[in-house]
Amino acid sequence: MENKRDWSVHPPYLSPGYKSTVLRAPSKPLIPIKHTLSERGGPVFGMDSIGALDNDLTKNGIINAEPLGERIVVAGRVIDELGQPVRNTLVEVWQANAAGRYIHKVDQHAAPLDPNFLGGGRCLTDDEGYYKFYTIKPGAYPWGNHPNAWRPNHIHFSLFGRNITNRLVTQMYFPGDPLLQYDPIYLGVPEKSRELLISKFNLDLTEPDFALGYQFDIVLRGHNETPFENK
Repeated sequence: MENKRDWSVHPPYLSPGYKSTVLRAPSKPLIPIKHTLSERGGPVFGMDSIGALDNDLTKNGIINAEPLGERIVVAGRVIDELGQPVRNTLVEVWQANAAGRYIHKVDQHAAPLDPNFLGGGRCLTDDEGYYKFYTIKPGAYPWGNHPNAWRPNHIHFSLFGRNITNRLVTQMYFPGDPLLQYDPIYLGVPEKSRELLISKFNLDLTEPDFALGYQFDIVLRGHNETPFENK
């Protein structure tokens, strides 16, 4: 997971339509800083870091009932530019609940919290690069970027490589979402790469009488590289 940024794929640091980038985008060229041995050598993530229900957001927050909303399966592969699997990569997700509310003190959106839904999970890719999550389809929510601004339904993804410096962050969207055409975060991604952020409905992943399946493959490098926020 190298940090070289392909501007034809990844969003710019400054995207005026996305207001917070105006405040946080660097105004001068970045200065590369060499990583120390401690950064290059750890931490290392392994199976002992993963709990039995960490990849099942429909169960890992249950207190007294099932979480509310549409159950979905989100699965795919993490691969390199040659289509080869990236094994033992820590994949983390976080998201709003079905009403579009995060469990976070900063989120004061007037929508209900779900006491049985934490909105976060993690897993390791297997030998073929596959990951899999069970969750609830997140709702849209207002975010104050501009008048009548609403974020499309989305799930945040974080991938860790061999150490803490090899982290990539992106977002997964859902097919057919009418809010995508109005979202400055999505529109800030170069047009040729936007479709790479949209999952695909997959009937083979769909579990009968339980959950619809969505496939989201993550490509780390190359022509079909997934757009990342921090690469």
